[in-house]
This record gives sequence, C-alpha cells and structure tokens, in this order.
Amino acid sequence: MSVRKRTLLLTIIALITVSVVMLLVPALRQSFIYAWLPFAAVVVSLLFERKPARFLALVVTLVAYYGAVLEVKWLVIFSPRFNLLMAAIAYTFAFPMHGLTKYIRGRVLQIIILLVIYVTIVFFIFLAMPGDYTTKFLDPRIMKNPEMYERLKQLFGVEDPWYVKYFKHMKNFFNFELGISFMEYPRPVWDILAERLPRTVFLFLCATLSSFMLGFNVGKQIAWKRGGFADKTATVVGIVFWTIFTPLFMLIMIWLFSVTLDLFPLTGFIDPNKWHGVTDFTAQEVFIRLLWSGVILVLAWAGGIALASRAKTLKMKKASVYGILAITGAAVLIYWWQSGRGYYALDIVYHVVLPVISLTILGFAGSMLVMRDTMLEVVREDYITTAKAKGLPDRVVRDKHAARTALLPLITSFVLGLARTVSGGVITESMFSWKGMGWTLLYATIQQDTPLALGALTFTGVFVLIAHLIADVLYAFLDPRIRY
Repeated sequence: MSVRKRTLLLTIIALITVSVVMLLVPALRQSFIYAWLPFAAVVVSLLFERKPARFLALVVTLVAYYGAVLEVKWLVIFSPRFNLLMAAIAYTFAFPMHGLTKYIRGRVLQIIILLVIYVTIVFFIFLAMPGDYTTKFLDPRIMKNPEMYERLKQLFGVEDPWYVKYFKHMKNFFNFELGISFMEYPRPVWDILAERLPRTVFLFLCATLSSFMLGFNVGKQIAWKRGGFADKTATVVGIVFWTIFTPLFMLIMIWLFSVTLDLFPLTGFIDPNKWHGVTDFTAQEVFIRLLWSGVILVLAWAGGIALASRAKTLKMKKASVYGILAITGAAVLIYWWQSGRGYYALDIVYHVVLPVISLTILGFAGSMLVMRDTMLEVVREDYITTAKAKGLPDRVVRDKHAARTALLPLITSFVLGLARTVSGGVITESMFSWKGMGWTLLYATIQQDTPLALGALTFTGVFVLIAHLIADVLYAFLDPRIRY
C-alpha cells in the first residue's frame, strides 16, 4: 500500500474514532468542530497535488474558518457567516478539479465577488439619496424636540462616516438582518419578503412555464414549415405582442375579460367577502399549500418526461407522461377536497387566472420568435442534412436533432426570465393589485421605505446571479459540443 493511501486510511480511522468518542463525551463536541474537522481537511488536501496555489487556498481556508468560529475581529470580513462561506469556497481550490466541476467552482467564486459588488453599488445608490431616516418618517413633533431628535439620529447611525455605515450594512446583509419596514412597522423586512416572494413565484412561474412550452412547440412547428400561412401569421402575431406597450395590453385584458365579459375579478389577491369569518387559517397559509401543489405537479411532469425517455414506443411515452400527471393531479384534488380549504384555494386561483393569461401571451411571443429564428439557423446545419439523408422521419429529425440544439438560447431566456420574476414585473403586479415583489419594490420606493426597497432590490440581484449559474450549467448538459 502506498504512503498516500495509508495516510488516507489512517485519517479515516482517526475521524471515525474521534466521532465515536465525541458521541460518548459531549464535552468534546466543540473541540471536534473547531480542531479535528479542519485538521482532517488539511491532511486530506495534502494527499493531492502539492502546488503553491493549493497551499495558499488551505491557508485562506483556515484563516477564514478560525476567524469566524473564534470571532477574531480583525480576521472577520463583514460577518462570521461570510467568513464561513469564503472558507468553503477557498477549500475547493485545494483539490484538483477538472471539467464541469472546475467551471462551477470558478463561477461560484465569481458570483460571490459580483454579489459583494452588487450589494455595495445598491448601498451607495441609496446612500446618495437626499435626506435620511430621521427626516423621512419621524413625527414633526419629535423633530422639534432636540434631545429626542439627536438620540434617534444616533440610533439610526446618521452621524456615522460612510465606511462605518457600509460595513454595518454588509454585516447585516450577510446575517440576514434587513431591518424594519417603515410602511408596515414593526414588521421585519425579511418577513415581508418571505410573504410576498411566494406570490410572485406562483404568478410568474405559471406564466413562464406555459409561455415557454407554447412558444417552444409553436416556434419549432412554424420554422420547420417556414414560408407557409401559419409561419407568416404566427410571426406577425408574435411581433405585435412582443412590441406592444405592456400597460396598454394589461388595460385591454382587464377591460375585455373583467369589465365587458365579467369573467374574472378586476384586481386583488382574494375576495374578502368569501373569507369573512375564517379564523382557522389565513390566506397566506392556503396560498403556500397551493404553491406546493403546483411544485408537485411540475415535478410529476418532469418525472413523466424522464420515464418517457426510456420508453420505446410513442404510445408508451405518452402514457408515461399523462399517466403520472393524471395520478398526481387526482391525488392533489383529493387532498384539497378533504382538507376543507379547496373552496378558498379556488378563490385564489380565480384571481390569478387573468394575470397568468396576460403574461403568457406576452411571454409566448418572445419564446416563439427566439425558437423560430434559432430553428431556421439549425436546419441549415450539415448534421440535419445527414439525418434526413439517412431516411429518418421528419418528426424525429425535427424534435431530436434540430429542436434540441435550437432549445439552447430559449433555455437561457427561460432561466433568466425566471430570475426576472423575483422583481415581480412591477407593471403587471401594479395593474392587477397583486401584492408580490414587484408591487412591494414599487411602493417601497414611492413611500421612501429605504430598508424594504433596499432588501427587495438586493434580493432580486441575488436571484439573477444564481439564475446565470443555472443557465451555464444547463448549457453543458443540453449541448454535447460544450465542454468545460
């Protein structure tokens, strides 16, 4: 047995032994976390390639780690949680990685750096705004009392230098302490975002998924039979809805379906008359369960597609997808029927239908045009000509060869579109009075609720950065030509 393997084996045995002792002697648990785990990590890392860069990564890891757990002030960057995050990322650089894992490691580090830059820019934008907390929201009678006014200015840190404010802000951000909202005092900003985010996710996830599927299928069909009546008609319709002024379109939808036809409610999240007297549960609790029901249906659809990929016949493929969806849908309906909350869930769904239809029409236009243009380029490739020359059916060439490659730009647009949903589509949520992230960001800015506006804007940027990483990873799985 080589020295490296022997050392690794001894390290594993030592870890198991220490773990057993830790379970038997609770007093050793803290020392196990602080000393043994980092020591074992260093030993394991040294068994790999011995390069200066890897040793430097280990040094950064240990300094950041012990600076956080021992709370050494001059070793903590922003907050202990940020130190632990940097330690985990730096530790991955102590190992030799290749291909996709190496790419993801580098992208995660870039995202952390961009996150710090983004939060910094947002902070200085709000810092440059005229006035401060004490002049925006205090009672004029308090401002006439010099002693009380000065005490509140100290409390809010108005007199602190800009760098002190900055480090306080970064510390609070990485500790998930976003402050208290002025509009909804004394509710914490984090609680408000946790309430509004699911509403935006539900609204825009439904619209994005439906517009993506509709745009993908229509786009590939009209591109495959380009130049026909369907192609020209769909292209004109897509361009109209892609370039239409969004507030005007929303007003037309509200006037047509809510005022003229009276099919859907004008605005709002629920009908208060239907919820009058309900004390056992809240609308938010029902909405969260409704959101989980949607997630379960999406997972069932994805599982059906994965199962269909193993089926050999078209009939079995359709049976796999529709069968799993039918079983899952029936189970969800039975749950809502027996829970006694189905009536109230239907009221929420009734209010969300018109916004989803409006967003689907707008999103479908862009997805269809992107898919059509990409398909027109793909069908000219040599491998498509080769597939046709082999005698493969047009449907197989279109779906398995051309459409898969043409799907890549659409996937990027889809993932980044999901990221933009966190901002909530300020126009859409305002037009339909849907209290999501977009509505919150708009009204917090209008009312100069700085903590809430700062928290909503920062959270939106974080989600966009994560979506970029997901899009890059999806590219590697969808396109075999991409190798990191």
